[in-house]
Amino acid sequence: MDSLDADGMPEPVAVPLSATLPRALATEAVHAGREDLALLGVHAAPIDLSTTYPSYDPRAEAARIDEFATTGARPEGPPVYARLDNPTTARFETALARLEGTESAVAFASGMAALTAVLLVRSGVGLRHVVAVRPLYGCSDHLLTAGLLGTEVTWTDPAGIADAIRPDTGLVMVETPANPTLAEVDIAAVAHACGSIPLLVDNTFATPVLQRPVEHGARLVLHSATKYLGGHGDVLGGVVACDEEFARKLRQVRFATGGVLHPMAGYLLLRGLSTLPVRVRAASATAADLARRLATDPRIARVHYPSIGGAMVSFEVYGDPHEVIAGVRLITPAVSLGSVDTLIQHPASISHRIVPEGDRRSAGVSDRLLRMSVGLEDVEDLWRDLTEALSARSARAPMSTQSLAGPRTAPRTVPATGSRT
Repeated sequence: MDSLDADGMPEPVAVPLSATLPRALATEAVHAGREDLALLGVHAAPIDLSTTYPSYDPRAEAARIDEFATTGARPEGPPVYARLDNPTTARFETALARLEGTESAVAFASGMAALTAVLLVRSGVGLRHVVAVRPLYGCSDHLLTAGLLGTEVTWTDPAGIADAIRPDTGLVMVETPANPTLAEVDIAAVAHACGSIPLLVDNTFATPVLQRPVEHGARLVLHSATKYLGGHGDVLGGVVACDEEFARKLRQVRFATGGVLHPMAGYLLLRGLSTLPVRVRAASATAADLARRLATDPRIARVHYPSIGGAMVSFEVYGDPHEVIAGVRLITPAVSLGSVDTLIQHPASISHRIVPEGDRRSAGVSDRLLRMSVGLEDVEDLWRDLTEALSARSARAPMSTQSLAGPRTAPRTVPATGSRT
């Protein structure tokens, strides 16, 4: 229980000095957002499920609400209403900001809700134009292309970003490593090309374990927290790590639109962060091993694996990719990624089907491409399952180019750095 002062309000909790000193990422992952727990007399973070909070002073409450409406800053004192703030979710936001090296973070009900809020912040000041680099996650691509929020997008390669910027450009967006080709973008070079325009980097695949985009000039870092941050395939969420100025605007949009993260999800995401470095490094080691094996397999036309590492592997098969999906037994054929178990899916059919076919293929998402999210299973068990699925009769036989597009090339590992393969 929190200790109370003479007025019945929670006493301010002193954060240990050690929590403010530089710490290794693994240490931050375990302790960020939890520094006050021992002083509160608990070991696990409390889950606050309240939707509303008592207040016996309406005038003071009105002043706090007006302050939030004006500034977007978190209200001092107890929460007002769950759509405005929640102490459990706030712990996750604090922890993620520490891991990404930003002042603040704002959590949402999903990654798409988080991206929507960013676009609304920029369009709200008349900056509706977005410059973006393909490939992005399929639904991110669709949100930009369809103009559902009144935005307009110019698609370009990294070298063309500076020329694509207009007076009404409010955002530049890249995803690196990209979904699903794992192509990488030089964040520092892109940030330089952006000038004063905010750069948003989708860091879902890399996580702060492998890269921290703000250290290379990005202003905004987007995560589908559903993936590696949660890590167990049982929670939906999104988050934007950024400076406090932008965070205040995001909180106002979140309050107005209602895209809030449920406190139970906030608790699960905070718990997921504690094992994030261990999970990402273990899964990355297995993924690198599988990428090497796939690169020498005669049934594989091309392998995509990023230079920074990671737990994602994409590969193009000579045969029928659908037969590979149908043939796995240990590996789960499902969308999403970042879980403790290994998942495989066919992007052209599922995650990127919403992207127009020509745009999809020009971004390197061929119909032969399979995307695999490597989990924590033993590498030999995964390889056995994968190679048996690849040995299916139709997976071995070359397919007609009328049914599947993409050139046949010698097997090789493709380091996606700076390319859109």
